[in-house]
Amino acid sequence: MRKDEILQILQPWNLWQGEPIRGVVRPAYFTRLKQFLRDNQVVTITGPRRSGKSYIMRQVMADLVNHGVPPANILMVNFEDSRFENLDVQSLDQIHETYLEFHAPKGEKYIFLDEVHLVPKWEKWVRRVHELKLAKVVVSGSNTELLSREFGTVLTGRHLDLKVLPLSFSEYMAFNNYVVQSRGNSVLDTVTIKGYLRKYLEHGSFPEVVLSESKKEILLNYFDDILYKDVIRRFKIRKEEGLKALFKYYLSNPSSHVTFTSLAKFLNLSHDSIERFSGYLEQVFAASFVKYFSYKVGEQEKNARKVYAYDTGLCNAVGFRFSDNWGKLAENVVFLELKRRQQNTPQMEIYYWKCDRDKEVDFAVKDGLSVVELIQVCWDVSALKTRERETKNLLKAMAQFDLKEGLIITDDEETELKSGDCFVRFVPLWKWLLREEGVLGPS
Repeated sequence: MRKDEILQILQPWNLWQGEPIRGVVRPAYFTRLKQFLRDNQVVTITGPRRSGKSYIMRQVMADLVNHGVPPANILMVNFEDSRFENLDVQSLDQIHETYLEFHAPKGEKYIFLDEVHLVPKWEKWVRRVHELKLAKVVVSGSNTELLSREFGTVLTGRHLDLKVLPLSFSEYMAFNNYVVQSRGNSVLDTVTIKGYLRKYLEHGSFPEVVLSESKKEILLNYFDDILYKDVIRRFKIRKEEGLKALFKYYLSNPSSHVTFTSLAKFLNLSHDSIERFSGYLEQVFAASFVKYFSYKVGEQEKNARKVYAYDTGLCNAVGFRFSDNWGKLAENVVFLELKRRQQNTPQMEIYYWKCDRDKEVDFAVKDGLSVVELIQVCWDVSALKTRERETKNLLKAMAQFDLKEGLIITDDEETELKSGDCFVRFVPLWKWLLREEGVLGPS
């Protein structure tokens, strides 16, 4: 490419002549990325497509300028810009050399590479820039395997990882300009908050979707982008219709048990295809799988997995809805909140627990060698039979793991039940989410 063409592509994404759109700041990610940049390591940002990775990078770029870094010392390259063609390592050299020639930066430099996985062998180029101390580097991509395996192999121990998910519930309300008002441990407007929760479950929490009136249209476009750009194009899938059917099945059945064998029969695909396609969907943050709890890996593998989506809005826009499924969506949201918790607790693992055919607990949270928390999600516990069943299952699991407290997350119920020296707490989903995010204090 000619140098003037490269500059024309780079211009809208950089701060050299004004500011690009920065979006709404998400303090947790913004602060963490700023902290990471102080260390002498490459920062990798992963997360679902359209979860806000690019905006967080732009916000930090603007913050650097506000704290005295010359705009010319910052380079951002968006490799999804359609004007880039046939990218390779030489393209990275050409882009970098053009930037240096025309802007002549002096002092410490920063390079932000957005959706860098679109450039073959990019990781070796980044390693060279890092080792020669040519710049501090931040890279982003919508692929877990890419940034953990390919990059980790080349730069072992020299990179910090930041995973960006769609909006948490408190972020969702902030995007809607709502501030939670509390007095002590009481929230002043629970009706409004519960209304936001219903919309959060129904439309999901991709930032652009939250701010738009055309929610379903945008979600359908996201589905196509994930399917065709992130999976089919990257992994060179030939059985496109089979992959699409599997993705739709997972979005239609969030928080459900699945086995690759049964899905192979249902979708008329081979077991190997189902397993491979599921792995691809997990790599690009389209679906996630929770395994049965066991200290034996063989036991985990032979039991059914539970599938979760990275956004409940996609489930409602793309999946087949046969009835109101608030309970399934609520469980999916709890899973996503636990995934956010993993950001600060890397050794944490998430499983489901089962004993006998009908005794199950949705989440067994393992920290290190021990299960430290059990969480059951039951949207409606008004029926005595349902309440007794869910409580009994939870107490059974608590006995196995020697835990004195268990949690049942509900729509509305808030109470505490004592059984011997054990306690089962019933907590509304909205309140649990706000406590997890530090908006409310502990109960």
